Amino acid sequence: MTKQLVVAVVFSVAILTGQLSIAGNVNSLTEAESAADFESLFDGKNLGAGWEHKGNWKVEDGTITREGQGGSLVYKTKKIPNAFELRFQWKVAKGSNSGVYYRPGQYEYQILDNSVHADGKNPRTSAASLYFCMAPSHDATKPVGEWNKGRIVCKGTVIQHWLNGKKVIHFDYSDSKWAFNVDMLEKRGAKLPARGANLSLQDHGNPVWYQAIKLRKLPANEKLNMDPVNPAKIADEILEAERKKLEGIVNRRKK
Repeated sequence: MTKQLVVAVVFSVAILTGQLSIAGNVNSLTEAESAADFESLFDGKNLGAGWEHKGNWKVEDGTITREGQGGSLVYKTKKIPNAFELRFQWKVAKGSNSGVYYRPGQYEYQILDNSVHADGKNPRTSAASLYFCMAPSHDATKPVGEWNKGRIVCKGTVIQHWLNGKKVIHFDYSDSKWAFNVDMLEKRGAKLPARGANLSLQDHGNPVWYQAIKLRKLPANEKLNMDPVNPAKIADEILEAERKKLEGIVNRRKK
């Protein structure tokens, strides 16, 4: 047996036994992610290990997608830590809407086709927003049908949303300059000091795909990127529509 053939056989066995990540298998941890103590929450094969749903989610070509309506896909194996970094990739079809929930209450990283869906008209409900609380600095989404790289970093009172390598939200809810945004978040149902949610992927009945879902607990001594980010400005007519929508949310909760 030639040396080249031996190497090929060893490489094939390593792949089959899971000892080597296949190039392009985004659900596997990279060396850098392993060194940083990330954990992959989805192996690209099935949803049997830790994921809970009502039969409306499935694995297709190494990705998580939905089929039929039935509610969110929830990761039940463990709660999200107080201080954490969550990485994930997502893509949507034309007009699709979904979301990633990561703290108790309504802490949502919005997943959206900004170009068609009505929520895309308001930066505060657009893709990568902290939904109905904080607008991203700009629209960093890729065209519909292409993969986006999402990232959520939380530590203490600081919440960061990243999209395709850009920090688009830096929100410290203890800072009085964000009092209006905190009020919006609380009216929607978020509980500021609460921690320990189960990761949840929202089902809005629209085509959506997820992959490369990876989580790590942030060490106490790890410092965050504290560069400020200014949320996108919102037009007056959009603000008026937002006010009416918020009234509806509050009134429904009272019933």
